[in-house]
Amino acid sequence: MKNCSSPSLKRDRTQRSLEEFQTKSIWDRAKRKRKSAPLFLGLLVFFVGLALVLSGAGLAAESRGLSQEDANKTRASEEETALQSQVLKLEAVLAYASEHNPSVQAARDRLLAAQERPAQVSALDDPMFTYEGFNIPENFDLARTDNNILKLSQKLPFPGKRRLRGEIAQSEAAMIKEELRMTEVVIRAEVKKAYYDLWQIQQSLSIYAREKELMAQFAIIAEKKYAVGLSAQPDVLRAQVELTRLITRVTTETLKLGEARAILNGLLSRPPETPLGIPQDAPQPVVRQTLAELIELTLRVRPEIAARAAVIDRNTSTLALAHKAYLPDFEVYAERFFNGHGRDGFGIIFSATIPLAYRQKYDAGVAEARAQLSAGKADLRAAQDKALTEVKSALVRTQIAAELTKLFTQTHIPQAEQSLASSRISYQTGKIDFLSLIDSLRVVEQVHLEHLAAAADFEKAYADLERAVGQELPRQ
Repeated sequence: MKNCSSPSLKRDRTQRSLEEFQTKSIWDRAKRKRKSAPLFLGLLVFFVGLALVLSGAGLAAESRGLSQEDANKTRASEEETALQSQVLKLEAVLAYASEHNPSVQAARDRLLAAQERPAQVSALDDPMFTYEGFNIPENFDLARTDNNILKLSQKLPFPGKRRLRGEIAQSEAAMIKEELRMTEVVIRAEVKKAYYDLWQIQQSLSIYAREKELMAQFAIIAEKKYAVGLSAQPDVLRAQVELTRLITRVTTETLKLGEARAILNGLLSRPPETPLGIPQDAPQPVVRQTLAELIELTLRVRPEIAARAAVIDRNTSTLALAHKAYLPDFEVYAERFFNGHGRDGFGIIFSATIPLAYRQKYDAGVAEARAQLSAGKADLRAAQDKALTEVKSALVRTQIAAELTKLFTQTHIPQAEQSLASSRISYQTGKIDFLSLIDSLRVVEQVHLEHLAAAADFEKAYADLERAVGQELPRQ
């Protein structure tokens, strides 16, 4: 009997096979979608959260920036008013320099940058995510890949290495901090010296203006005596020559005033021709500290010495880290397997470096670190020696200037003024000639100028003394 199938039966079988194939395809796609859904959901949450965080931070930063900008404008206006007032106070100048001098600002920014280094160098390396696919189909359908492997790895330095790297970075930040203090002390000293240069020229102008007025009075006296025949014509001519000399000195000192103002404005990061007020008189020239006290203070607070000590701390940590280089570092892998024809599973890999394979490079690193540490100690001694020499030199200069200022104030100026007053009366009564009167006037002028120079020299030497010690010294 011949077995044959009817056309309707064949169609039914074909239809059932097609339905089974479609059902299996739908089930496979659903399975793949279930596997990929957590990944897509995680990525979506990550990027949406990141966008929200960044937008919120941006709005907050913008708001803070606007309020800070308004505050800065108000403070800048107040500072400019203080510098252009009638009396230019040293405290206002120093405060302005501390805020606006570019060298100080650059040193502060370097410190901010250095303070961010310890957190970076002491942190672990970023974890590493790795995907491996074996026998991936040509259509890149990962659900049909024989093996999908997801790896997460982390490098782990030997215990203590990250701590030492952080200590090295902290020591370098301490060095930068001392460099900032050093810059502030130097700029403060330079501003003080420029301030008292400006003060000295302003006071010199006052002296020349006073001497010019006196010379004009003497010229009138000479003309009157010449008119009545009590003096010769050369006295009148000498008076005019001397008056011209004083006018010339006023002109040259006025030009010097512009130069001194430009130097001070430069330290304040202002245009050279920006107006400045008249500096205040210098305080009483006195040094309260003894040499022994200054030496003790210098060794404790001078920025260069503190910076060298920070270098030694850094080199000590560097040497310890060089010894740690002989110890291995590690790396750990955690793996997840998605197998197309078998069970899924997990895997772990542990690896370690073998530093003894090339020991000579680690020996060289230790030798280098030890030499750097020795050099740092020598540099510290050199910085101490230099600091003490500068302190002694500046102290002697302040003592000399203080003695001269005291001598001019208590002896030379009163004597010179008394001699001028006597010479004026003697010339009017005919007891001395006009040349003697001019000599008395010049002596008074010279004594006042030397007194100003001594007072200014004291202030500049005191600024150098503060620079040598490393901080401001009290005057009272």
